[in-house]
Amino acid sequence: VEQCLKRLWKMNLVGCLETLVEVIPKKNASKAHTEYLVPGQPMLETVALKVLGGCKLILRLLDCCCKAFLLSVKHLCSREFILLNTVASGLLSRLWFVIQYRCVLQTLTSLYDALSTVLHLVSETQQTPYIQGFTFPSDIGNFLGVNISSEAKKQKAQMLTTRKSTSWMKKLFPAMPEAVSKVGKMRKSETCISAVKNHSILCAVDIGETVV
Repeated sequence: VEQCLKRLWKMNLVGCLETLVEVIPKKNASKAHTEYLVPGQPMLETVALKVLGGCKLILRLLDCCCKAFLLSVKHLCSREFILLNTVASGLLSRLWFVIQYRCVLQTLTSLYDALSTVLHLVSETQQTPYIQGFTFPSDIGNFLGVNISSEAKKQKAQMLTTRKSTSWMKKLFPAMPEAVSKVGKMRKSETCISAVKNHSILCAVDIGETVV
């Protein structure tokens, strides 16, 4: 998960899109001119390639989030690393749902379709290819190899079913009988009293050299 996030950040997709937006003709431009400056083929190919890579990375990120969430819940049910896995499961589910709720992947696929159309028109006007040895797919769905909506529903069903069926909070923190609770409180107070009594003895023991 962390590796996917770092790669998404390092590819600077947002900055590349902002640069593209700056050179796109504005809607409120004067209609007196019949010609407009449009982004060249090298810029369109660069942005389109980054959008394709971003879609692949986000798909991988969602898959990793789902698998890691299920694994953290499994460890919680086994009472292993409770605090760590509680925090991890919350962060992973949050990240997954934020990406799905904001339709990040769907937005990027729609953007690629628009870029593909513009790239085709620009290349017909003046061919200046920049990316060598790669053919831009006409259908991004075939390139990704999965149906985005069905894959999201499948992952969501897995996460919700696992969370509902395991009820790991009840397994971790079962209802404690009143008698057992009283005994636990008494033992805790006895431990505290003994620790206070032994405090002076422990402070007098030399446990090693002083570290500056």
